[in-house]
Amino acid sequence: MPVSSKRRLVADALREAIGTGRYGPGERLPGEHELAERFSVSRGTVRAALADLADDEYIATHGGIGSVVTFDGAALDPRAGWARSIAGSGAEVRAVTLRIERVVDAELAGVVGADPELVAVDRVRSVVDGPAVSYERSLVPRIGRLDRSVEDGLVDGSLSATIAAAGLVPARAEQWIDVRPLDESEALVLGRAAGTPFLHSRRVSRTAGGAFVETVDSLLDPDRFRIHMRFGQPSAAPTPRQDTTR
Repeated sequence: MPVSSKRRLVADALREAIGTGRYGPGERLPGEHELAERFSVSRGTVRAALADLADDEYIATHGGIGSVVTFDGAALDPRAGWARSIAGSGAEVRAVTLRIERVVDAELAGVVGADPELVAVDRVRSVVDGPAVSYERSLVPRIGRLDRSVEDGLVDGSLSATIAAAGLVPARAEQWIDVRPLDESEALVLGRAAGTPFLHSRRVSRTAGGAFVETVDSLLDPDRFRIHMRFGQPSAAPTPRQDTTR
């Protein structure tokens, strides 16, 4: 079983255990060593799964400042893919892939430390029987299944699944968010007037070892998306956290 699949297996099992009350609020999860033995995986896989749970706010690890994008009030996990996250909010959203092509971007490569030969994937998402709500432009490495996506398309229509199929596991990311007006080409894709203000998010993700995974520029409809920030206090160890919004 691929490492990414093992990681998802561990994370999903712990999510279910927390969601069903097996681990209550404030109760400590088993240690990494115990979890690694229980699921027959490495401690690194367990740590990656716990990081996913922390990002989803199922557990709290240590204090700090964090921010998440929400859609209609539901927190989104971009590493799981926008489609899956938005679907979790109860909204019906369809995605259309506008292009998948090989490009050369020496400027970006210099910034993120990647090979300048990349694959560009542009997608727009719309509420079923409603307006477009996001426009995402991703650049990913030209390796394995990602490179073949130019001819073969995305795995199950998902860029996240294609990234996983290429053997890449995003473990950390940086994100910048601002508001800017749509230019004419963006407005045409989104069916809005040029100059309409949209949330603009740029995220760069990497593997645990620091290898480049993806940069994605997203334009998000501010009527549907919000930025939610959390300020936390340190805790001694990962503990389940109740979230009544789920």
